[in-house]
Amino acid sequence: MNDQPLKVSRRDGVQVIVIDRPEARNAVNLQVAEGIAAALDELDSDGELRVGVLTGEGGNFSAGMDLKAFARGEAPYVADRGFAGIAQRSADKPLIAAIEGNALAGGLEIALACDLIVASEESRLGIPEAKRGLVAAGGALTRLPKRIPYHLAMELALTGEPISAARAAEIGLVNRLAPAGGALDAALEIAGAIARNGPLAVDASKRIIRGALDWSEQEAWDKQQEFAGPVFGSQDAQEGARAFAEKRDPAWTGR
Repeated sequence: MNDQPLKVSRRDGVQVIVIDRPEARNAVNLQVAEGIAAALDELDSDGELRVGVLTGEGGNFSAGMDLKAFARGEAPYVADRGFAGIAQRSADKPLIAAIEGNALAGGLEIALACDLIVASEESRLGIPEAKRGLVAAGGALTRLPKRIPYHLAMELALTGEPISAARAAEIGLVNRLAPAGGALDAALEIAGAIARNGPLAVDASKRIIRGALDWSEQEAWDKQQEFAGPVFGSQDAQEGARAFAEKRDPAWTGR
């Protein structure tokens, strides 16, 4: 069994987090949860990192909570980040889930805590908790109705049956499909496109979209100005305009 169940690396401003417990279908124990939480802390605090990608080793994303560890009294929760060190409070910077194989139960809830989801064509997504007499309380039941039609969210929750990645993409749960084995590469392609953009603009855009789900119309205009106003007055905004006029790549400073 792997004594270090998480691998973290970086590629051109992109942090790559890999759950590395293939022998347990990347099920989440406390060590994994603490590792993910620490990686997200690093992502948010390191100015050289712009985007994160979260995936699993060995052909599966994650089977969710490690029930054997849970039965031993181990709870894979980390302070205010919650289950798996991510479900309740994710990264401030953009985070992409790259799914191979199965993203089931808490595994899907980890993916739902990310901002974008890329899945290989042969993968499956679902919340089978009801089949085990449990409840998908790691975010799936509150996030799914905001992202897919109500009746489809109910079907996933009440039947516990998984759906294919193609079906997930059809209903808007998955951003992009990739060939088997290609989810990480597809996620890195999207991450690279995000990393090339102005960091202040990316940050403000994520904050506005995330908050808009709960804002009234007037709050939306007020909050949007609160986040977007400083970006328009930033040095990066000036640099973006100059780079466009001069037909060159911008040199962002985050100021």
